[in-house]
Amino acid sequence: MTGDFASFMLVAPLLVVAFGGLAMMLADAFAKERAELSIVSAVILLAAAAISLGLWFNPVSATGENAELFTAYLASDRLAHFLDLVICGGAALAALLAGGYLREYGLERGEFYVILLFSAFGAMALGRATDLLSLFVALETMSLGIYGLVAFRRSSPKAAEGALKYFLLGSFASAVLLFGMSLLYGATGHTNLTEIAAVVTAGDAEPNILLLSMLLLVVGLAFKVSAVPFHAWAPDAYEGAVTPVTTYMAVVVKAAVFGVMIRVFLVALGDESVANADSGWPPAFAGLAAITLVFGNLAALIQKSIKRMLAYSSISHAGFMLLGLVAAWKTDSGVGLSALLYYLAAYTVSNVLAFASLILVGSRGKEAVSYDDLAGVGRRHPWVGVPMALGVLSLMGFPPLAGFFGKYYVILAAVEGGGGLVWLSVLAVIFSAVGAYYYLRVLVVMYMKEPEEGAPIAVPMRSGHVTAVIVIASYFVVRMGLTPEDYLALVSQVADPTQAVEWTTFLYDAGIALVAGGVAGALATMGGGSRDESAAEPAA
Repeated sequence: MTGDFASFMLVAPLLVVAFGGLAMMLADAFAKERAELSIVSAVILLAAAAISLGLWFNPVSATGENAELFTAYLASDRLAHFLDLVICGGAALAALLAGGYLREYGLERGEFYVILLFSAFGAMALGRATDLLSLFVALETMSLGIYGLVAFRRSSPKAAEGALKYFLLGSFASAVLLFGMSLLYGATGHTNLTEIAAVVTAGDAEPNILLLSMLLLVVGLAFKVSAVPFHAWAPDAYEGAVTPVTTYMAVVVKAAVFGVMIRVFLVALGDESVANADSGWPPAFAGLAAITLVFGNLAALIQKSIKRMLAYSSISHAGFMLLGLVAAWKTDSGVGLSALLYYLAAYTVSNVLAFASLILVGSRGKEAVSYDDLAGVGRRHPWVGVPMALGVLSLMGFPPLAGFFGKYYVILAAVEGGGGLVWLSVLAVIFSAVGAYYYLRVLVVMYMKEPEEGAPIAVPMRSGHVTAVIVIASYFVVRMGLTPEDYLALVSQVADPTQAVEWTTFLYDAGIALVAGGVAGALATMGGGSRDESAAEPAA
């Protein structure tokens, strides 16, 4: 296919989200119900995901100046399409969560969805970036939107504190990253990742400058995934942000940044002469993975806030993903990369499910923030307790749910990588067991603890939007765990581009999940009301 049309098809998913964001600005002026904007936003994002899936099935081969312009800065390969599915899917579910959450807490403002779409646009572009320039612009586009979303609850001091910390530390990390990029350009004479890889492989790069640039890139990107010790912003930002934004940060940002890490470190800087050095990026990431696994799980043990606990849980999961990244470099068979991508998908649906279930719980407009707020919820309202249990058990790595096989495949790849990764995989297993305590604590409180005397009893919100998200996420958490080999085969197509395209299983599952979610959401909406206020009486 030639011509301008084919050239623009290469970036069609990006264009859909970008123009969708512009259209949302107009829609905000005319929409009678702000909650409708959440559905429109989700449709825009899912349309972009569908186009990306179509490009996976039928890759576009375009020629001409426009095609060269696009491909020099943004990839249109299987990795890009996979990341589009995760990013657009996660952002769409976050938008639907916002439709129920913002109305419940009197925060309905149309600009929320505009910012969300443009931030998602930046995340998609980041996952496609093949040039240092497009990488930095995409990263800042994504980050600027998140700064605004974290501070969206204007009356909350915690939101302002979290946004300010994220902005200040994020600006510092961006400066470090930009300095590393400039040194990498100085060492190789190129900004395109493929051309950088050619120079590095040929041994023509200045070694000392190249080494320093790698370490700065490690620091800058480690901040974005909240790896220890660059995690200080995460707990405050997660706690202060409205829960749909916390969900978005936990899943979309990690997917986009790990996507660009794959391109930078496995493609541009993956040559053994560079990466094998004692001070190369694999040992640096392995060390960060170990510290992150240990600290993330230990810090989560002592948290009293559910959202802060999930923030430290997200930090510990970043350690697993860093382990998967190093294993992807160490294993030539593609096992490591497949494991990392499977983990990203499993982590996404598990986190969405946990946060969506948390949104439903509250009392008279008060958001559930502590463990005590969940007391007895599982027994009184099993339709909330069961999905919450599924979410936290999957994050814990309980078989046969998606999260278990995510951890299993990463550890298996690390063992195959050999060397120090074997000991790191043992550490990962040990601290996964440690982490089971704070996940099981949620279940104990929900099913075995009664509310304190005089405390208001939590009554779940009635929201079609949130219910739909819970059903969709629950389906994939269970489905990916029951037959993990189907989804491992799917992500293996990314690790090995020579494999034939096979998406029948995913299309079938996506259809079932969307229909089931839509029906459940409609039934919940027909139930009427926001909460059953009569049931929210103080505990005797």
